[in-house]
Formats: sequence, structure tokens, C-alpha cells
Amino acid sequence: MGYMEEYKFWLEAPYFDPKTKEELKGIEGNEAEIEDRFYKELEFGTGGLRGVIGAGTNRMNIYTVRKATQGLANYILKQGGEKKGVAIAYDSRFMSPEFADEAALCLAANGIKAYVFDELRPTPELSFALRTLGCISGIVVTASHNPPEYNGYKVYWEDGAQVTAPKDKEIIDEVKAVTDYADVKTMDKDAAAAAGLYQVIGSEIDDAYMVELKKQIIHPEVIQEMADDIKIVYTPFHGTGNKPVRRVLSELGFKHVYVVPEQELPDPEFTTLDYPNPEDPKAFTLALKLAKEKNADIVMATDPDADRLGIYALDTKSGEYVPFTGNMSGMLIAEYILRERTATGTMPANPAMVKTIVTTNMADPIAADYNVKLIEVLTGFKFIGEQIKLFEQTGSNNYVFGLEESYGCLAGTHARDKDAVVAVMCLCEVAAWCKKHGLTLWDQMLALYEKYGYFKEDLYTITLKGIDGSRQIGEMMDKLRKNPPARFGELEVVNVRDYETGITRELATGKETPTGLPKSNVLYFDLTNDSWCCARPSGTEPKIKFYMGVKGTSLEDAKAKNEKLTEELKAVIEA
Repeated sequence: MGYMEEYKFWLEAPYFDPKTKEELKGIEGNEAEIEDRFYKELEFGTGGLRGVIGAGTNRMNIYTVRKATQGLANYILKQGGEKKGVAIAYDSRFMSPEFADEAALCLAANGIKAYVFDELRPTPELSFALRTLGCISGIVVTASHNPPEYNGYKVYWEDGAQVTAPKDKEIIDEVKAVTDYADVKTMDKDAAAAAGLYQVIGSEIDDAYMVELKKQIIHPEVIQEMADDIKIVYTPFHGTGNKPVRRVLSELGFKHVYVVPEQELPDPEFTTLDYPNPEDPKAFTLALKLAKEKNADIVMATDPDADRLGIYALDTKSGEYVPFTGNMSGMLIAEYILRERTATGTMPANPAMVKTIVTTNMADPIAADYNVKLIEVLTGFKFIGEQIKLFEQTGSNNYVFGLEESYGCLAGTHARDKDAVVAVMCLCEVAAWCKKHGLTLWDQMLALYEKYGYFKEDLYTITLKGIDGSRQIGEMMDKLRKNPPARFGELEVVNVRDYETGITRELATGKETPTGLPKSNVLYFDLTNDSWCCARPSGTEPKIKFYMGVKGTSLEDAKAKNEKLTEELKAVIEA
């Protein structure tokens, strides 16, 4: 069925509600809009669904959510997991509670119990909840840091991590197999509750989550000693972090936590923000204003589903607040945990730290310094979660810390996804330790640079929307794959790691070795002079991302090298 036939089907079929049909009548005659909404099914990928909210097959709406859930339900039934149930959480976005209920009622209609949170909760708490409740799967309705017109739907499996191979492909196949909306089941909410198939969860999970978070604190006595001296500004960006972040900091004893009032409450429009992303400096405007008023030591922001953390820290020498990348804040936490666990004798046997292939190479010397095994995985925190599961299954290592460059990390194994709530808590402990020793977080970061090297990373992104954009991204990857560059300016390409083919090729000799990681449409270039570059199409947005990293002799040297590599990358792409 072509896009116009699909459009007419949605307009005429009795299955679709009057409000949906009214929205679709409003675009009658606008062929480009009709094509964009109906030229394909909203893709259910390895991370689930994500798209613009609206009517149509290529949009997030109750019908695409139900359809995806029916596929998931079919898979759960085939696995014999219906008795275990599914936990469901949602964020502050438009339609999040409605999509959560639609998913729950589809599961219930298939005889699978749904545990639904009573109000918005962070993504990492969903990971914790499904493990606590012994569920077979979990769903979180969120579009993370995307603009307000988006929503999404992520699927987790019983280990608490987002689904990995081979289950991810098997679930995708089940979702694709649901081609007729008439095959999608649903039921009345009151009937589902009466049948014991719809259960509301809440404070009991929150309390257990707090207990687990606080187990990651190494020096509670330092927090108590410095609690009255340290000043913290925090913003949840209108999202799910507000209550859990404030609660854990309060229970630890921090006395001066100032929440940005304009961004405290849920707001699906994200009215005070251009983009609710802790990577965006503009998003910190209100938080930095408050920080200057309060003379805060640290400024923190969590994204709407509270799995990513962005920070600024005061530089007392300049009086300015310095932005930290996810790599920088992750290294601060990692080095502190490794150092203090070693010093206090609380480091587990066979400790391991896990990072993604595009995360800072500063992790390598830090891990080596504390005799901690460092493991690299593909981009995506689910692969870090998968390592925790493998450690538990094999007994080979004990997980200590994991991080990815995109402002996400995890201390502890209470969750199997990045957790900004535990990251806030850990970073505040580091800040308290620094304050006790007459340092700021920025001073400590400079100390790490001096000791381990001035590592600096960057990200260059090209956004190409629509059908043509998808084609252009594919062509770009094909060109780099078939004709890999021999150099980026003065930097020679030493190895090309093609994770699609699973082969690493040494350019000088042509020698080929396995990458050792699962297949993925990613190209990684190891360059001379401790530099690297990596090309990866986004799995959730119409973008191709180019990650890169260098090592300098100073902040200025690293910055100059990074800027030069970015320019050389652009030249390679445009050639």
C-alpha cells in the first residue's frame, strides 16, 4: 500500500478515532506532509520507537505504540514470560501517560501483567524497578533530550538493560510481523485492574531505589563535614529528576541545594529551553544566573528522563563557571571511585570499568593506574549493561564504573542503564571531597589532565531529514567504507575498524584482525599522535555523528589539535 492509500485507510477505517481523522483531514492536499507521515512505518529499532507525535504510520501515536506493544507481547508469550509481567515508566512529555497506559492495556489484553508508575519517573528507576519486581521486560515512554514535539518508547529486558542481541532483532521481527491493526489487542483499564493485570507502583520502589543509590557513597563523613559549606544549583529541565535528586541529596545531608524555580515543574513544552539537552550551553542560562546569585560551587542539570547529567563548576581563579563534557565529569567520578575504593580497601576483586568506543581515552591510563580492567563496547549504554550481566554470569570481573561520552554514567549495579541521579550524588561527593582539600572540581580536573594527559574530544554532527537525508547518510557511510581516507591532514590513518564487517585493517600492511565486537554500522579510524575519529549514523535521529579525540600537552594545545582535526574531517567528508 502506497502512502496515499495508507492515508485514505486511516481516514476511512472505523478502527481509528475521530480526533485522529480530524487531524488527518487538516493536511488534505498537502502531499509532502502526507508522504512524510505515511511513507513508512515508524521504525521499531534496537532502542524501540522514537518520533514526532501525531497521526500516521511514521508518527508516535496510540496506534503505533499499541502495535509495537503487541509485537513485544507476542515475543514475551513465546518466551513463556507472561507471569513475570512488565514494568512501565514515563516522563513529562506530551502523551507520555497516555502512551504508558496504551502499552499497559495492550499487555493486559494479552494476559501479561503491567506494573505502571503512579507518575513520571526517571529512566534508570524503571531499570531498577523491573529487576526489583522480577519482571520479564520493561518499557519507558520518553524521548530523552529531543525537542518537545517528540516522544519515544524504549524496551528493557529482565536483566534491566535495554535489549541486546539476539533478543533485539527477535523482538523487532515480532513487531514487524504485526501488520494488521485488527490483530492488536487492548482492554478497558478498570477491567484490567480488576483482573489483576494492571497494578500501580510508586513510593515502595522509590524507597528501595534510594537505599541502593546511597550504597555508592564512599565517604559519608566527608559529606557531613562539608555539607554546610558547599552550595549546589540543580535543574531538572522540567523533567523527572526533580524529586529523586532533591531527595537523595537531602538524605545525604547536603544543606544548600538550590533548584532553578522556572525549570522545577514538569512542562512538556520545555518553555524555558530551546532544547532540553545538558550538552547545550544555552540550556544552562537560568541555572548559571542562579549560581552566580548564590555563589554556588557546582551547577548541575539532568535531561528530562534523568539518565544524563551536565555540569558547570566554579573556577575560583577567574570567578567563572567552567563547562564540563560528559567525558570530563565521568572521569572525575571514575578516578575518585577507583582512588578512594583502593585507599579504603573496598575495591572488589577483579574490578572492571566499561566504556564505549567513542568515550575518552583518558579512561585507559586511569584504569591502568589503579589496576582496573578496562573493557570497550559499542556505543549505547545497553552494551555496558550487558557487560554487568556477563560479569555476574561468569564471575570473571566485578563492575566498578561505566560511562559513555554522551553525558551518561553508572556507579553501582542497581540499574543497567545510565543514571543521572546516582551521577549527581557521586559528583556532589567528589565536590565535597575537593572542598575539604581546598580544591574546586575544576582544580581537580586540571590535576587529572596534568597526571594523565590533556585528552579532548569533540562531536561533529550532520542532520539530514526525510527520505533524501536517509539516503545521503547511507551514501556517506558507503563512501568512507569503500574508500577509507589514508590521512586526516597531517594525521595518518593507522587502522580502520569496520564494525559492520567485524574487521580491523592495518593500512600499512593490509593485515586484518577481528574487531571483537558485535556488528554495527560504525567506522573507527585510529590515527597517529594519539588521535582518532569515528563515524556513526544515529539510531534514533536523522543524523550522522563524527566523534573525534586528541591528546595535547596543555588545554590550549588540545583545543588547537581538536579544531584542526575537525577541519580535516570536514575536508575528508566533502572530498
